[in-house]
Amino acid sequence: MNGDRAFEVRLPGARAVFSTRRGGVSEGPYESLNLGILTDDDPDRVAANRRRVADAARVPAERVAMGWQVHGTELFVWDAPPRDRAYAEPGGKVLPRVDGHLTNQPGLGLLVLVADCYPVALSDGSRVAMLHCGWRPLAEGIVERALARFDGTPAAVVGPGIGGCCYEVGPEVLEAFSDLDGVSSGRMLDLRAVIAAKLAAAGVTRAEHVDHCTSCRPDLYFSHRRDGGVTGRQAGLVVLDVGNAPSAATGVVE
Repeated sequence: MNGDRAFEVRLPGARAVFSTRRGGVSEGPYESLNLGILTDDDPDRVAANRRRVADAARVPAERVAMGWQVHGTELFVWDAPPRDRAYAEPGGKVLPRVDGHLTNQPGLGLLVLVADCYPVALSDGSRVAMLHCGWRPLAEGIVERALARFDGTPAAVVGPGIGGCCYEVGPEVLEAFSDLDGVSSGRMLDLRAVIAAKLAAAGVTRAEHVDHCTSCRPDLYFSHRRDGGVTGRQAGLVVLDVGNAPSAATGVVE
């Protein structure tokens, strides 16, 4: 834990960092460490908050990469820091429309924003990935697509997200996961269990969890469902340790 701003979990050759809502400068429904620029929060406060999280993760804000999340399965491979500095200087940028990121470049932070969806970090020591896992990306195979990009089997860390205690869904959502046992009870869906099942099915034997329900913990997390959509965003970030040698990378959406 880095103060009250973030939880850090070690992965092979990498670290995953999951921010909380604490330790920032925003006010009102965005109190206090809101990272979402597509809210009614003050953009200068969002920028200040983003730098605080980058500092907690020990990554220069200019070396944090992110995308425009569309609840899909597209992945972006980063071979250099983003030129648009969208994380460090948010607002008015055209970002790749992706929900997953990969890199083999040391010291480059990959980040997703969440407010009930799950941030999932992967690392095999030479490559890392960060995924934005809501029900749609999970149903359409974002975890499987990311795992296929590793030469070996990576380790995983699953960050905070809305729990099966609070996530009531309709029949069409339940149907999307009907092939998985033990992930639902009535209309309540456990996305953490979905992720765990998908990781296990792919042969991932090391999977750690920051097992917090974002909806149950207003003291620690923003929650889109709990707060009726008027809320901030926290983040999941993964970074490969400096000193790990990169291999070939493409820098394209796949």
